[in-house]
Parts: sequence; C-alpha cells; structure tokens
Amino acid sequence: MTTKIWISNAGYEKAKASIEESLKKLKTDYVDLLLIHQPFGDYYGTYRAMEEAYKAGKARAIGVSNFYPDRYIDIAHFAEVVPAVNQVETHVFQQQKVAREYLAKYHTQIMSWGPFAEGKNDFFNTPALKEIGAKYGKSVAQVALRFLLQNGVVVIPKSTHKERMQENFNVFDFVLTDEEMKQIETLDTGKSLFFSHYSPETVEWFMSIV
Repeated sequence: MTTKIWISNAGYEKAKASIEESLKKLKTDYVDLLLIHQPFGDYYGTYRAMEEAYKAGKARAIGVSNFYPDRYIDIAHFAEVVPAVNQVETHVFQQQKVAREYLAKYHTQIMSWGPFAEGKNDFFNTPALKEIGAKYGKSVAQVALRFLLQNGVVVIPKSTHKERMQENFNVFDFVLTDEEMKQIETLDTGKSLFFSHYSPETVEWFMSIV
C-alpha cells in the first residue's frame, strides 16, 4: 500500500498530521511506501516527518516522487534515510537515462508512473514496438513494459480492464535482445510529455496551490 503527501501538506507539522490522517483513512497502522508527491514547498520538513514515521514503523519505506536529479541529489545528501524510491515519468519517449544513473549511484529504486505515456505520441501504434512485439507475439504495451523492466525500472501500469491487467503481468516469458533494446532506446526524446519542473510556469502553478 502506497500513499503520498501532497504539496498543500508540505512542511514538518502539516506532513506529520497528513501521515496520521492517511493511516486513519486507510484503516491501517502502517503503509508499505510513503512518498512526497512533488518537490515543492518545504519538502525538507516533509521528509523529516516521513523519516520519523519510518523509524516509528508507520511506513516500511519512504521516498519521493517527481524529483529531478538535481533535487533528488540534494535531499538524498541531507537525508538520514536515503529515499528508497523515486517515482517519476518514465516510458520509451522519456527514458530518464540521467536520472537512472544517479538513482543507482545513491541506491534509490526508480519507479515509473505512466509507463504507457498515457497514450501520448500515439504510443500504442509506435512502429518499432509493434515490429518487436510481432516477433514475440506480444502487444506494444508488453514490449514497452519489458523494456523498462530490463532497464531496472519498477512499473505501475494503470488499467480498469481485467484482460489488460492480465496482459500487463505477462511480460516475464520473453527477453528483448541487446539490439532490440538499442532500437527502443532511439525513441527517447529526453523530455516530459506532460510538464517540466524546470519550467517557471509549472513552478508558478504549483506555488498557486500551496
């Protein structure tokens, strides 16, 4: 079970209260993973509250979400408990090559939200993924998931359809070759398909909801 602390609850006291409220709403004494949702506001104070929750057994692991390498390195350097996870936009069009390098260096697991890019860039009709999928009798989605898994990325694909959920699990009976991995690597744009935390407009929007 995973829960996140939203930006409006940033800061030590608010985060501490938010954690207790989440546990109460979830009717549990602990969560498996507790994350900071966005790297804005007093996320240092938020992380201190999370470290306390971790030490008290209220969270089995703590981490961050949407932290780009610069902010991730900053918090990892000063944290007593290095983030176990960084959940970031990761898919074939945004492969997070630089982020993966630094997360591995500090022993933090990268986790993908939106491994299918939420269908953007006509994702499910990507020629390279269709071609490779045909070879193995797999769908575009399965090839995309397999690519991420072979790159050490934990994936959390979303679907409300039972058959697609089952399909998403069936990615452990084939292995992409080095050549196929390199072919998919060429799809990387290195840019977000949603929004950039480096954009002043994006930061202003987040500040407007604090």
